Amino acid sequence: MTRTTPFNLSALVLAVALLSQPALAQSDVTADDQALTELEALANSESQPQTLPSLPELFARALRHDSDLTRQRYELDATQEEVPMARSQLLPQISATGGYLWQDSTNIQTVGDEDLGQPATRPGEIDETYYQVQLQQPLFSLERWRKMDVASAQVSAAELQLAVVEQELAIQVSEAYVKAYLAAQRSGLLEAQQKSLDLQVRQASRAFDLGVGNRVDLLEAQSRYDQAVSDAVEAENELDNALSELERLTGVMPEFQSSAPGELTTVTLNNDIGDPEAWIARTNQNLNVLYASEEQQVVQADSSVRRSGYYPELNLNLSYSDRVSDDELRESEDYRASVELSVPIYRGGYTNASVRQGEKRIEAGLAALDNERNLAIQEVRQRIRALNGGERRLEALNQAISSSQLFLDAAERGEQLGLRDLVDVLDARASLYDQRIQYVDTVGNYALDTLALHAAVGSLESEDLARIMALLASMSTSAQVAR
Repeated sequence: MTRTTPFNLSALVLAVALLSQPALAQSDVTADDQALTELEALANSESQPQTLPSLPELFARALRHDSDLTRQRYELDATQEEVPMARSQLLPQISATGGYLWQDSTNIQTVGDEDLGQPATRPGEIDETYYQVQLQQPLFSLERWRKMDVASAQVSAAELQLAVVEQELAIQVSEAYVKAYLAAQRSGLLEAQQKSLDLQVRQASRAFDLGVGNRVDLLEAQSRYDQAVSDAVEAENELDNALSELERLTGVMPEFQSSAPGELTTVTLNNDIGDPEAWIARTNQNLNVLYASEEQQVVQADSSVRRSGYYPELNLNLSYSDRVSDDELRESEDYRASVELSVPIYRGGYTNASVRQGEKRIEAGLAALDNERNLAIQEVRQRIRALNGGERRLEALNQAISSSQLFLDAAERGEQLGLRDLVDVLDARASLYDQRIQYVDTVGNYALDTLALHAAVGSLESEDLARIMALLASMSTSAQVAR
């Protein structure tokens, strides 16, 4: 468990005396009532409850809203039709045909031959209708049977591809959520710093007007204030960009309050990451690895279909036909039953080339599968290193924040006693705010690394999103999570 050192903004109460002579070392410039009122409001603002948007709810909205995920669902529905299409090739194929014929013929049978004394025996003009119903049932077709395996493997691969897209969407929503939260926290910290520096500028200005301060300190305070304003604008832009990304993914614009975190004392991390080898052993459940494995199954099934081109096919044919014609000699009613055996002998080398192509694709699929496994293992190792490093960095920042707070208190007291100047106070305050911002950013990176680690082993669930939201909320002692 990692906890931060208690810290609050009460030390920002400024009683600045910019002394230019030792004789004035004990002369303090009292803050006016308006400045004290604003500083009190600043301290009280940090105790306001902060409500975080629900990350699992935003992800649920993204599942319904994201257009790429919708496209992938339709692709899955389309791929599922491959199974009945393949099965249909094993079932009877029934067809019906019909036709109408009008014919006007002139020949010895239709007009006769007077010289030979042969009369016409058939009509020259005829109307004829023809109907036929035919049934074909495959008795043996290895190619059609193996196409069923191809269709099943394609459906499994499409389902895993949909799962991959859903997981990527969860990561995208989480990243945008964390970025928005961190930008809001940075904005709050910079706003608090800006207000405190504004009071510092006022105090320096009054001290200068009263003749107990110098212009250099006033310009230094104004410079720090202007820099804080610039940094706050950048943080607001980052927040707007993150919110825009969330709106694109979810269809709604969540609200993150730009308030600085309170005492960084309730941030609790799970230090028990576990054995890295145990995580690596779970990479076989990585969705990209599973998808590559299913793609390999598709390629192997397709290769089996190609090899079936060497085998014969046996079909049963049944048909009924009825021809009605003005020519009695053309009228007929037929019932037919036949068994046909088709043996491939030579197709110009097509089958051999197709089989070789399938075998090469199997080798390519195996290489792709190995690559996905290596990527998953590397991802696990990198995320575990990042999490361990994040924990150590947070512990160091805890100590740094504590030391910086003590240094700020000492600098302020020393400045009042004339032992230090205003620049030392400004440097101490800037260092403290920078370290708090670094702490907030490190917690955000820790949250994203945790999600990425679970995604690398295929175990990312909604509960993980809820835990990440709770981790972010714990950076403020008064944070409340929206349900």
